[in-house]
Formats: sequence, structure tokens, C-alpha cells
Amino acid sequence: MVLTDTHTHLYYETDEVKRALLIQRCKDNSINRLFLPNVDASSIPMVFGLQASYPDMCYPMMGLHPCSVKETWEEELEAIEQALHQHKIYAIGEIGIDLYWDKTHLTEQIQAFKKQIGWAKALKLPIDIHCRDAFDEVYEVLLQEQDNDLRGIFHCFGGTLEQANKLIDIGFYLGIGGVVTYKNAGLDKVVAQISLDNIVLETDSPYLTPVPYRGKPNESSYLIYIAQKVAEMQQTDLETVAAITTENSKKVFGI
Repeated sequence: MVLTDTHTHLYYETDEVKRALLIQRCKDNSINRLFLPNVDASSIPMVFGLQASYPDMCYPMMGLHPCSVKETWEEELEAIEQALHQHKIYAIGEIGIDLYWDKTHLTEQIQAFKKQIGWAKALKLPIDIHCRDAFDEVYEVLLQEQDNDLRGIFHCFGGTLEQANKLIDIGFYLGIGGVVTYKNAGLDKVVAQISLDNIVLETDSPYLTPVPYRGKPNESSYLIYIAQKVAEMQQTDLETVAAITTENSKKVFGI
């Protein structure tokens, strides 16, 4: 059995001993594929440093997180764009729109989102979308940019069945994480009505920790609890969820 965490910031742990333990716990739970989304220029060396230490497990992405779109966003993009051509990467991300914390830079967030979608198309790469309190804004951009080269994952999906189907209809996979284990979130009921063929799994470690560890820092080894919950909602077994969602991740990332 192989499970794939399609979105983890495991590189935030810089202590080598603690990081080795995080990786070992992943292996102990059959989580052997970790995709690492970038957030800004300062995290570039962190992403590639972890990838260099565990090249058989870690796969980098590069992008500017919408919460990092501030006054210097164009300089940030320049630094990230340089990294695209210096390293092997597997997606552009995480990118998108976040209106939860601050709506001040919505225009700039949209500009940065579209520019990075352009990178993905030019490089024939998928995108990994961050969206918080901005589904309509993100979906509008996706419709504007839609063509045969636009594909990827809607990270941390937590929306309605209608929203899920809108994304599936334009070719996106839904990233299902710890929220599916939360009792009152309602995501479990949505997941029960979606085909496994449209789902990938993720932790967003160290955030959005699943039950039974909610309230503590998340880690990629906890993906096993997300997978078990998805198996329950899909009325199938863990091995089936692992096989299908990992195959979906291979279709997205090409590896």
C-alpha cells in the first residue's frame, strides 16, 4: 500500500533529528510520497533542502501563496520564477486567492494567480490552488484561463457538492484533508457523494490536523486518519483509497 500526501509543509521542521522522525513515521504508515508546496521566496531553500535529504519521497512545487502577496509581490515572483528554471518541480503552487485575513490586495492576488497559471501552462505543469473565502473569485479566474493545459488540484477543498462538481467538471482534483474528520464541518457528507476518481489526499501539515490529534501540530503521517475517514465515507477499504488516490496523484504530477 502506498499513500500520497499531495500537500505538506513538512520542510518547516528544520531540526534534522525531528525531521527524520517525521519521515520515519510516514514510512511506518505507508506514506511514501510527499509533495511540498512553496509559499514565498524565503521558503525556496527550505523546500529544496528537504527534497535533497529525501529525494525518493519528496517532490517540490513552486509558487507564491496568496497571503504572501504584499507590496513586494512582483519581486517575490521574480525570485520564484528563477527557481523554476534551476530545479526540477512538479507543480506551480500553492497559488490562488485568500480573502479570509485581508481583502486589501485582491487585485494583486488575482494578477499573481494569473501570472503563475501562465507559468504552469508554459511548463506543462499542474497548479495547486489555495482558496479561502474566495471560491467565486478563484472559479472565475479558472473559467477565464480554462484550456487544455489548465489542470491541477484544488487544495484543502471544503466546499459544497455543487462547488465540488464545478471543479470536477473543469478537470480539477479535490484535495481532501483533515477537515473531513471534523464532526460538524459537513465535508464528510460531500466526500460520500464524490467518486474516488476525483480525489487526492493531503495533510497541509503542520495545519488542519485530523481527528484524533486535532488541536496539535499536524504531520504527514496523520494522512492515514484522513484516508481511513475517506474509506468510511466511500464504503470501501483503506487499500482501495490508497491505490486510487495515489494513482490520481500520479496522473496530476506525472510521477
